[in-house]
Amino acid sequence: MIEPIKLTQYSHGAGCGCKISPKELTTILKSNVTQLQTERLIVGNDSRDDAAVYDLGDGNGIISTTDFFLPIVDDPFTFGKIAATNAISDIYAMGGKPLMAIAILGWPVNKISAEVANLVIEGGREVCKAAGIPLAGGHSIDNPEPLFGLAVTGIVSLSKLKRNDTALAQCKLFLTKPLGVGALATAQKSGILKPEHQNLAPDSMMLLNNIGLQLAEIEGVKAMTDVTGFGLLGHLLEMCEGSNLGAILEYDKVPVMEPALDYIMQDCIPGGTNRNWDSYGDKISLPDVSMRFILADPQTSGGLLIAVVDEDVAKVQQLLIENELFSDIIGHLSDYNGGKRILVK
Repeated sequence: MIEPIKLTQYSHGAGCGCKISPKELTTILKSNVTQLQTERLIVGNDSRDDAAVYDLGDGNGIISTTDFFLPIVDDPFTFGKIAATNAISDIYAMGGKPLMAIAILGWPVNKISAEVANLVIEGGREVCKAAGIPLAGGHSIDNPEPLFGLAVTGIVSLSKLKRNDTALAQCKLFLTKPLGVGALATAQKSGILKPEHQNLAPDSMMLLNNIGLQLAEIEGVKAMTDVTGFGLLGHLLEMCEGSNLGAILEYDKVPVMEPALDYIMQDCIPGGTNRNWDSYGDKISLPDVSMRFILADPQTSGGLLIAVVDEDVAKVQQLLIENELFSDIIGHLSDYNGGKRILVK
């Protein structure tokens, strides 16, 4: 029998909250090396999209992505499921169908048993099975902290590809999952998360974003991305800057896990929140600065942020309702004439 273990005690960060900040990432990605040019690479490192896309020349594209992180929950099986769900989400966020996955495992072999690592992998396998793909292999290393994730390959009809930089002014915005994962994870690590709140964040994080496949069929969905470590504001900002637009966000319409606000009042604020705000806060207008604790809260396996033209808003809302996802319009995109990119009301 495997002894109970708290994986979060072995990591300095939690889930996508340990992502490098947008500001630091910009510095890291700077390069003087001339990139190999190919017309087949439709989406690459020149944009901040969810995955790379390569044109196969037959109307389809291969989507390639990878995502991994440190434990955000204590249970190893649940950690494996969350990490796998999060990685596969990048394929769905671009309107693609996942084909296969490769595991990425870092494990402190002298601190935590191999049997616990096996449970993490099993969680990943279960999610891959639910997504209809094989976990086809992987790579592991001895690492000071436990980490797990996937490299995922998918396919998409290029006519249905959804990018994060192709939005249009006046598109309405939707978010399919509630915010607050980072605050709840911090409360858990601090030992103050109430028993009745234990499953709120994990249940949300383990929900596959496979609705992206159906959204890809709707022409009026002009842009799409998943909300992860940079928070809602960070990923909305990427959409705005990539599309050269601004946005008006209605704070009261944004879905939030209600207990998250209480834990934020108890100072359960992830380090990633402050790093996010430091990276892009100068581009955001808030009526109340405390709103940043929710809007910049780093999400792990968060929902899809969807930009839709008016003609297809009702169709998208109906699809979200049928799939028991959040269906309120949370704001809209607008022409950008300088100044703040995102105005929060």
